Amino acid sequence: MDFIGTILWPLKWVVSAILVGFHWIFENLGMDPGAGITWVLSIIFLTFVVRAALIPIFVRQIKSQRRMLEVAPQLKKIQDKYKGKKDQFSREAMSRETMALYKETGTNPLSSCLPLLIQMPIFFSLYSVLHEAQINKTGIGLLTNDLAANFGNASLFGAPLHETFTNASGWEVRVIAGFMIVVMTASQFITQLQLVAKNMSPETKESPMYRQQKMMLYILPLVFVISGLSFPLGVMFYWLASNVWTMAQQYFVIRSMPTPGSEAALAREARLAKKAQRRGTPVLAEAGATAVEVEPVRVTTQRQQPVGKNRAKKNGKK
Repeated sequence: MDFIGTILWPLKWVVSAILVGFHWIFENLGMDPGAGITWVLSIIFLTFVVRAALIPIFVRQIKSQRRMLEVAPQLKKIQDKYKGKKDQFSREAMSRETMALYKETGTNPLSSCLPLLIQMPIFFSLYSVLHEAQINKTGIGLLTNDLAANFGNASLFGAPLHETFTNASGWEVRVIAGFMIVVMTASQFITQLQLVAKNMSPETKESPMYRQQKMMLYILPLVFVISGLSFPLGVMFYWLASNVWTMAQQYFVIRSMPTPGSEAALAREARLAKKAQRRGTPVLAEAGATAVEVEPVRVTTQRQQPVGKNRAKKNGKK
């Protein structure tokens, strides 16, 4: 076993255990253990378990991204300050001011990449498990050789799960793989578009970060198109399920916790105001329909005492 294989071995064991666990559940629910749909559902639910485990890290990523978006205007000011200055002193000064800004605001540009860095070993572990099972018919951990052979021979609508778009033996594989590539590309584009179009403040859209995010809007889908052609169908189902999860998760975050000043934040304020107005209308109607009883105010008048003639004359003189 090579060095990378040794490092990934614990992850591969966990991945295979979760995969076999879901396969056992679906088999006991009456599904055919050798059917492709049984293995596809097992892969999809494996994806959901992995992504659910990464939710705390995703929350940290969102907070880090928000802080980066908030400091983007300040970063632009630093970059404009040293624009055109290519001497060593200016570059070092710009680097010091940038790092000081990161330290002061508690931001870290690398923390936004943390979920991706953590998920990549899991993805490679899954790819290795599925590849060994589909090609060599060998299992890892709880995925025995018999189950691996079962999985390697499984097919969905006549398309073997171990084949790719480029080495497909029939048109069924190319149709399913092509459809999945289109859906993966579209979901990635929509996910990135949500971030760029709705969750950035006007100040951030004037910064270099916005231009970088806009470039990623078109680069990432292209990566899915190129890589999707060479991935087996089984691995593509994991990737597709992960993309759909990311798209839904980011939609929820942008809707409920948008970046201040962004289009999503303004839309959320409008929704909250409209919701408060709807809640307030029935209260006013009930108040208007209810008779309000006002307690009568008692007016007391002081009884005047009789005044003698001599006293009345003195009061008149005053």
